[in-house]
Amino acid sequence: MNPIWYVFGTLFFTVFGQVILKWRLLTLRVNLPNGIIEKIVCLIKLTLDPFILLGFLSAFLASLFWIAAMTKLELTTAYPLMSLAPAIVFVLGICFLGEVFTIGKLLGLILIIVGGIVTVKY
Repeated sequence: MNPIWYVFGTLFFTVFGQVILKWRLLTLRVNLPNGIIEKIVCLIKLTLDPFILLGFLSAFLASLFWIAAMTKLELTTAYPLMSLAPAIVFVLGICFLGEVFTIGKLLGLILIIVGGIVTVKY
């Protein structure tokens, strides 16, 4: 298997985990309390939610894929490919989470992606 697929597995599970966490927090209408004890209690309760646990599992799977990628690729080759994550999250956030599209965000993402390509290719 081409080791780049390990990086894409990392990307998939990273993005999936972040999007599912944000979606669930929006669904639950979570507003983190001000007090430290209340925050801790709120966060502990959230960690017991099945979808939050799915987000954590996704982050763990992303880590396993990243370990596999690191056994086959140079960090300076693999890591710039992770710059695709913000672009994927940008599209999914707009399409599924109702987040705001702005030209500034789009231009920033284009710069990140171009930087990633330049870093990998040159």
